[in-house]
Formats: sequence, C-alpha cells, structure tokens
Amino acid sequence: MRKITLIIIHCSATPEGRNLDFEACHYEHVHHRRFKDIGYHFYITRDGDIHRGRPIEQIGAHCKDHNAHSIGVCYEGGLSADGVPKDTRTMKQKGAMLALLRELRAIVPKALIVGHHDLNPLKACPCFNAVKEFKGI
Repeated sequence: MRKITLIIIHCSATPEGRNLDFEACHYEHVHHRRFKDIGYHFYITRDGDIHRGRPIEQIGAHCKDHNAHSIGVCYEGGLSADGVPKDTRTMKQKGAMLALLRELRAIVPKALIVGHHDLNPLKACPCFNAVKEFKGI
C-alpha cells in the first residue's frame, strides 16, 4: 500500500437546500473535470451514508501537491443557502464522519487529520476546524 501521511477533510461546496449526491459528484468529476474517477476516497451525504469513491490504495484527486500521500474524505454541503462558507454538516454526517475517521485511524494510525484549508489557506473548505475537532482521534 502507498504511504499515507494525511487524511484530508473536504466539503462539496454545495449550498443548503441543494443536493449533490454521490452519483452527481462522481459525474461532475468524471465528465466535467475529466478525472478518471471521483477524486475523493469517501463521500458522506447529508443522510449520513458513506460512499466509497476511489480505493485508498489509489491516489486521489482532491488536494493539489498532497494527493500521493493522502486519503480524501468529503461531506456534501459546506455553503449557506446564499453561498457563504458554513459548516452545514447534519448530525448524521458528523456521526458518520467520526466513525469513518476512527476506521481510517486504525488503518493509518500516524496520518494527520486536516482540513483542505490547512493545506491551502485560500480555500474555506471544509468550513470547520478539522484539526481541532478531530484532535483526539
């Protein structure tokens, strides 16, 4: 398996009141961005379902300069209804994300859990402080 040093948390930048389910995100990545697959390894929809994207053994396409050594986890949401960055995670998404990160921690115990903005300060993604929230995992 490739060496993984980071678990990077993302949001889909989808406004409240609009949906971007796994299939739509996959379609966007393949047909509009011309990726070979969805860029994320995991995608968590508002109902708390965890969808598997790329296998973790494969390099993702979610964070420039960090894809080769990371796992990408994205949640559906991240913008207010009027397009302002906002933590829009539902309770189901928060629970699913926590459970997934605990599973990933068992596989890659030394990987740091960070938000996309921690690696690229020009991005608001994931619209919450992932380092602080997941420090104890």
